Amino acid sequence: MTSSANPYTANVTREGRWWMISIPELDELTQARRIGEAELMAREVIALHTGLTIDEIAVTVNIDTIGNVAHVSDAIGKVKRQRLEATRLDAEAAKEAKRIARELSGSGVPVRDIGELLDVSFQRAHQMIQN
Repeated sequence: MTSSANPYTANVTREGRWWMISIPELDELTQARRIGEAELMAREVIALHTGLTIDEIAVTVNIDTIGNVAHVSDAIGKVKRQRLEATRLDAEAAKEAKRIARELSGSGVPVRDIGELLDVSFQRAHQMIQN
């Protein structure tokens, strides 16, 4: 997707069964049944008003409050960052576990004991040593 020079904002709120999508730069409003449709619906409205193609339009979707839940976009952003960090840490832990499993095996520690120490099955410990 090629971004337009000035990215647009889509402020999204929930009204009944619909997601209402406001594009303040154009003073326009559209709606969607599902939140996953919000960005596309916003891009379609922007394309209609600017003459740009949908692929040329950059949109930042902002969801501030839904019902009693405030700062929704910020909270979701935090969750996504935490998931990325968890994935990174998981990969780091797996690499370290493999290293220590190999060292323990090289020191004569039985595979079943390595599995117990690393809190994995002996089969998984064996895989870590072999791979």
